Amino acid sequence: MSGLCGWIGHGGAERELIGAMAAPLARFGGNGVQQVQGPRSAAAVAGQAGASHLFQRDGLLVAVWGHPVLRDAALAEQAAAQGIAATLAAHWQANPEKLCGLLGGAFALAILDEQRGEAVLAVDRMGIHPLTWQLAGEALLFASSADALVRHPLAGADIDPQGIYNYVYFHMIPSPRTVYKHQQRLLPGEFLHYRQGRVETKPYWRMQFQEDGKRSFEELRTAFLAQLKHGVREATAGAKAGAFLSGGTDSSTIAGILCDVGGAPADTYSIGFAAEGYDEMEYARIASRHFGTNHHEYYVTPDDVAAAIPAMAAVCDQPFGNASAVPAFYCAKMARADGITRMLGGDGGDELFGGNERYAKQHVFALYEKVPSLLRKALLEPAVFNFPGGDHVTLLRKAKSYIEQASVAMPARLETYNLLGRYGAQQVFTDDFLAGTDAANPLAGLAHTYGQSEAKSLINRMLALDLKVTLADNDLPKVMKACELAGVEAAFPFLNDAMVAFSAGLTPQQKLNGQQLRWFFKEALKGFLPDAIITKQKHGFGLPFGVWLQQHKPLQQLASDSLHDLKRRGIVRGEFIEQLTGRHLQEHAGYHGTMVWVLMMLEQWFRQRQDGGLAR
Repeated sequence: MSGLCGWIGHGGAERELIGAMAAPLARFGGNGVQQVQGPRSAAAVAGQAGASHLFQRDGLLVAVWGHPVLRDAALAEQAAAQGIAATLAAHWQANPEKLCGLLGGAFALAILDEQRGEAVLAVDRMGIHPLTWQLAGEALLFASSADALVRHPLAGADIDPQGIYNYVYFHMIPSPRTVYKHQQRLLPGEFLHYRQGRVETKPYWRMQFQEDGKRSFEELRTAFLAQLKHGVREATAGAKAGAFLSGGTDSSTIAGILCDVGGAPADTYSIGFAAEGYDEMEYARIASRHFGTNHHEYYVTPDDVAAAIPAMAAVCDQPFGNASAVPAFYCAKMARADGITRMLGGDGGDELFGGNERYAKQHVFALYEKVPSLLRKALLEPAVFNFPGGDHVTLLRKAKSYIEQASVAMPARLETYNLLGRYGAQQVFTDDFLAGTDAANPLAGLAHTYGQSEAKSLINRMLALDLKVTLADNDLPKVMKACELAGVEAAFPFLNDAMVAFSAGLTPQQKLNGQQLRWFFKEALKGFLPDAIITKQKHGFGLPFGVWLQQHKPLQQLASDSLHDLKRRGIVRGEFIEQLTGRHLQEHAGYHGTMVWVLMMLEQWFRQRQDGGLAR
């Protein structure tokens, strides 16, 4: 693993403490650890060559993890000569917020000034590199992984029930909350300023949409293709790079551009499944043949999944229930065996250019809001809901469902089919556990994030929400942790700062044209991508866990043992687990298998930390 950790405002007598904190950061991948220490501060960084930066002078410590880029020409020149950490040390005092705004790329940053009693923490605009922090008395503790943070004697390891509730609701824990009490994570594009025992967090960057763009399609297409090449070049700099290739538009685009900028066939990696309805290997092969990549394939088996589950729980410092992390790991593992040091992912394309199916669906629901209220309340709704025998008329049932969903305010409407909501929290969790949680918290958090966007259009408000919740909280950790476990870096060319700015300048109609998702993206890539890739249905590295769970004895045993042990923790009702693994799973393996996976990974996470001793 890679990352940084440290503290300020705590005595430095325990000279071995910073090394103990940093140990979890280096346990995967074998990266070396650099560390520095002052009387009341310390910092350490673990990372591959070029991703670990450390500076110390006159009570000032600077630690940087990742590949930051300074967007100011003079500062960039200074950084090239003196190093990024030394450059930040020389300029941070004048205006920390402005300095953070000049940083691009993927990074986590810590600046500790003992003489002034100040510190600055920051993460990149997209939240690719995480940073968790805690104020303990007057001491500020921080780490890229909670596994490192809880090793400090001032940090507690008490579990936050709300974090567990939110995990089961979302299958991950949205930031800023964590699984531990008193710990928080910085949001994408956010910095923390610590002064004399007090902290303030503020955004130094926020997505700003320019919705009335007037550039011609050809001008935009030229700029887009140029930016794609720039983003891939920047993402591959200094590394032997390969690319994930699922056969979708995003991964295929990155694979094709990687061939172009490298001047040679790119190494691409795909995962398949021997399960009907889950295997998309043929689309990956279409893209590989089209671009002439050096393609590598592996078919994940149920035995592979069973073997990977404990390891995935170990590498994730928060409970994490995205099952697609397993195939991503086996992809990255293949690449590592071939000597690849950095894997390029296509993540971000959907959230920047409008590619998720729910965008079109919510556009249809939003049309109902344009119907005059009097007409809705006095005519349409009474006619639909009060029609005799309406439940037996297909058209009326669909109309009723449409009106019910369209009447739910955004963004709660996005969670209409939430799995926990379908089961009912009272049926899933024990009464004692629920007493320490707020069932309204997940939707309140969504509403808060949704309300922060100043976008005028529905599509851009949804994109802004997904950049945080879908991308930074879910998809990026999935790929980052999978690659970390395999011992390679991950990079995301679509999340290059200039590409993000480019996407913000597209009009809403260029992202969602009626019901056509990512209209500009697909039009601009016609002639570059194969037609079959442009027109295919979205899928991805979905895992057929529920299907395999019915057939594969080791998976059944692992799931059964995990859920049986989870009963003892007083979180989930025993009777719900019995229903889930019995009648529910037999009725619909794919649907209910998702909850089995989420609860199994929760128990596996507990085993690795509290029972396995990784936290301390």
